[in-house]
Parts: sequence; C-alpha cells; structure tokens
Amino acid sequence: MSYDRTVRLATADFAAAVTAVRQALADQGFGVLTEIDVTATLKTKLGHDMEDYLILGACNPPLAHRALEADRSIGLLLPCNVVVRREGDHTVVQALDPGTMVTLTGLDALEPVAEEATARLDAALNALSPS
Repeated sequence: MSYDRTVRLATADFAAAVTAVRQALADQGFGVLTEIDVTATLKTKLGHDMEDYLILGACNPPLAHRALEADRSIGLLLPCNVVVRREGDHTVVQALDPGTMVTLTGLDALEPVAEEATARLDAALNALSPS
C-alpha cells in the first residue's frame, strides 16, 4: 500500500526548495504548525550525519476541523506531514496520502475530507514541478 505522494525536484538548493514548499502549501490553505529538522536533531542527539531532511507539519484548519468532527481520534494522524529531503542531487518532497485516514479508520465520513486534502496537496506538489 502506497502511503505517500511524492515529487522530485531537480534543484541543488535545499533552502530554496523548502521556501517553495512552504509557499505552495500556503497557496493551498495550509500553514506549517511544526518543523522538525531531522538532520540537526540526529547530529545533536546521536552525532549522526545525514542528508538534509526536514519534516513540516502542515495544517489546513477547515479540513482539520471537519476531520475532527468525524473522528476525534483523527488527531493522531494530524497535521499532514510533508517531508523535504535531499536525495543525491535532487530534493524530494513527500506528503502523507490523506486517503490513509480513510484506510486506517474505515470511516466513510472522512472520505470527502481526504479527497479535498488530496486535491490541495496534489496542487501544492504540482506547483513545485516544472510544467
């Protein structure tokens, strides 16, 4: 079962890619609530060096509200995590497929929320890829 939506960017500038991801998410109504710099955390806590790896916790408040109205426990799957990471000379941007909410919970009431979230995340990811 695939649980991600992924685009690969042909850019060597990680910071520029992160800025573009933030803007693309904002354009689709998502704010970034959390940011986890996995690279820095693993370096500080374990002395481990790894490629650039950032997790952005994105939230679209109206969608989050609708999901929480359908299932209070859905907060376990919120916010929508978006990973921006280096892979060789590319930057990879991945978002958790919102359909996973429906698959994991089995709640039909979450389908419209997942469909809208998917459309918005796909639009954000597509905005990052050159046409």
